[in-house]
Amino acid sequence: GDWISLDGSSGRVMLGQAPTIPAEVSGEFGVFMGWADAVRRLKVRSNSDIPRDAKQARAFGAEGIGLCRTEHMFFAQDRLPHVVAMIMAAPEAKALEAAVTTKTAQLDGAGGPAATALRKELAVLKKRLAAPLKAYRGALAKLLPFQRADFRGLFMAMDGYPVTIRTLDPPLHEFLPKREELMVEVGVLRAAWERDRKRNKRAPKPARLGKAERLLERVEALHEFNPMLGHRGCRLGITYPEITEMQARAIFEAACECAQKGVRVIPEIMIPLVGHVAELRDQAALVRRVAEAVMTKRAVRVEYLVGTMIEVPRAAITADQVAGEAEFFSFGTNDLTQMTFGFSRDDAGKFLPEYVGRRILPGDPFVSIDPDGVGALVTWAVERGRATRPKLKVGICGEHGGDPASVEFCHHAGLDYVSCSPFRVPIARLAGAQAAVRGQAAGSDQR
Repeated sequence: GDWISLDGSSGRVMLGQAPTIPAEVSGEFGVFMGWADAVRRLKVRSNSDIPRDAKQARAFGAEGIGLCRTEHMFFAQDRLPHVVAMIMAAPEAKALEAAVTTKTAQLDGAGGPAATALRKELAVLKKRLAAPLKAYRGALAKLLPFQRADFRGLFMAMDGYPVTIRTLDPPLHEFLPKREELMVEVGVLRAAWERDRKRNKRAPKPARLGKAERLLERVEALHEFNPMLGHRGCRLGITYPEITEMQARAIFEAACECAQKGVRVIPEIMIPLVGHVAELRDQAALVRRVAEAVMTKRAVRVEYLVGTMIEVPRAAITADQVAGEAEFFSFGTNDLTQMTFGFSRDDAGKFLPEYVGRRILPGDPFVSIDPDGVGALVTWAVERGRATRPKLKVGICGEHGGDPASVEFCHHAGLDYVSCSPFRVPIARLAGAQAAVRGQAAGSDQR
């Protein structure tokens, strides 16, 4: 095909590939944005997962990272094999560990022949546990330096600004090959093997077929009818605490390394998909334990917060309880909108245009916050959360963070910051200033 270039400011279309330079806030636009910042109360952060995005966000005026999605780091080619190895070994390792714990407890209260039999069973279980446990912990150990390097880069880019890091959120099946593709691969490989066996009954089973069958078995075991509400977020961390522990260790080792080099680091660890305060309590205790161990070992103290993503309506409703554990709230308005409306964001495009066109809804709630429903939950959670913890930091990290109407809502709801993609940071900065000016004008009119 042929290249064309589009000037997004003027709408002009040019034939060919026009030379470009990186966008920046400079000149008269930079001066104007400085005026906007002078009246803006609401801080603006960026959703950034890698140092390159973080540097771009800073160039656009971001005042920290409001969301680092650690799962995006796992998809890199040099990490994905270790993630897959971890997923493959985890279930067997956890099941056998639980069996060993049960048998050990039974042995404590046993005696005579029963104790002898239990010792033999325990020895067999421990022998079976050795290989999957080594594979599980080994895969996590190989992921640790990658994660540490990722976080180090973000802390360096955001020197002096907070970096909010969300622990692993998506269901594990997302890191494995798709079920349908595996079924086709297994079918083709089995057919080829059967043809070989007709010629030679002793034809060995291909190693590739065995691997594909094991992967398919694991994918089948992880299959969920509704993954969005399934085994993800804090539920993963509670089931597999070693994953949260690895990520927390990587965060604080990177933070300590940066602090020793004179970088001011402010990590904020965010536990996702909390619906009950006990879930947060479990994961927060683990994070704080690892943080203390790392800082004691490195002889470095780092200022940090542990908080949660408010995306489950129950967490918003019980915000007074959640704030007893959380040092900050960040509203994940993408999922909060889905769960409040009962809409699937991936499928709502089939009917939302009709809803908007016929004025059933005033607009797409995934573009601008629904103030009467989702917004009411946000306002309720802010008020209840700060009733428990008056200095509770509150922000938003969904796609709404770069929408001007949503930014204005966040300003009036008393949030501390919004977070959006790097290239929407200037829009959010200006929207925050406009909300502040309109608020002042409204107050002036009332007087």
